[in-house]
Amino acid sequence: MPIPRNHNYITACLAMSSVFSVSPVKWRALLGMPGVSAESLIFGCSDGTTLDSLTAQQQEYVVTLQKAIDWKAVDNALHWLAKSDTHHIVTDKHEHWPESFGLLQSAPLVLFCKGDTALLSKQQVAVVGSRRASPAGLQHAYDFSAQLAGSDIVVTSGLACGVDGAAHKGALSEQGHTIAFLGTGPDRTYPYRNRKLQERITQEGGLVASEFFPGTPPKRHHFPQRNRLIAAIAEGTLVVEATTKSGTLITANLAADMGRDVFAIPGSIDNPLYEGCHALIQQGAKLVTNAGEIAEELTGSFNAVGIAQQTNAQKSEDQNLATDKLLDNVEFDVTSVDIITERSALPVSEVLAALLEYELRGLVAAVPGGYVKLRGK
Repeated sequence: MPIPRNHNYITACLAMSSVFSVSPVKWRALLGMPGVSAESLIFGCSDGTTLDSLTAQQQEYVVTLQKAIDWKAVDNALHWLAKSDTHHIVTDKHEHWPESFGLLQSAPLVLFCKGDTALLSKQQVAVVGSRRASPAGLQHAYDFSAQLAGSDIVVTSGLACGVDGAAHKGALSEQGHTIAFLGTGPDRTYPYRNRKLQERITQEGGLVASEFFPGTPPKRHHFPQRNRLIAAIAEGTLVVEATTKSGTLITANLAADMGRDVFAIPGSIDNPLYEGCHALIQQGAKLVTNAGEIAEELTGSFNAVGIAQQTNAQKSEDQNLATDKLLDNVEFDVTSVDIITERSALPVSEVLAALLEYELRGLVAAVPGGYVKLRGK
């Protein structure tokens, strides 16, 4: 059944957004002219009416733009909207449109959202990092996100493999809220392996958002474009593991350029996954070792006490579990079983049994070449 194409603001914004060769900046410049509205800009002139405030040359330009509208994409978007009550097309007239998008040189005209749109206007921290994070990096992303979400902070990320996925999962583990910004249309999942996580986010009170029309596949340039939205909407950006050539640094630098706080977790100087974090710290990013430090920096409405309690409880649990001296012989970098055995002066069988116990407790992780410590002292 055809969806009616009403001459309303949302349809007009969809029409403007469908002309990919024209940036939102140019559309907004036209909308800033006296007597011009989105509706008149899209549906005027071509239907016999005129935009009296525009010159004949300007009206001719508007007609040219109208001819470039992809009405099939607009209709597909309206069909997608009608499929579910959880589907939303959000414009700058929506009550939860992020005001911080005003920091962007070219903010989108529409957002395609699935889930709770109220999260868009809540306080957020972006958690970003390597797609090929180490076990320790994944644990950090998970723990920081769980602590932030447990204090009613929305955790925002990009649904990528590695740090992004761990951040979303950490937020959900505390029945907290998380937003995933996509580099595809709202009805697509990339990477496909995260499809269940994407479904879980919307089912458990989170939000999936995209500026790309339904049906849009992943393209390389979509992801830096997506990252600017994450950088703008979050009051702070936490970087968890990143090489110096990582796309994560694009998000961090965008956030810094917009006057947002950037936080970075330090690591071993021998580990290339921390080179990006160390570079950010040298450039002025704030070194953090727990979520409470983020809370302390972003004072005001953060529940710093709640985060501190969670952090202390985690440390207490780790200390109670990690009473064996053998754990001291496992590094946060890869440590071979031979080295652990030599340091502990225990039989290999006892070492392997202890390592298995630590792995089940979440204190270490088996990796190629040996084990790495995740938590504990």
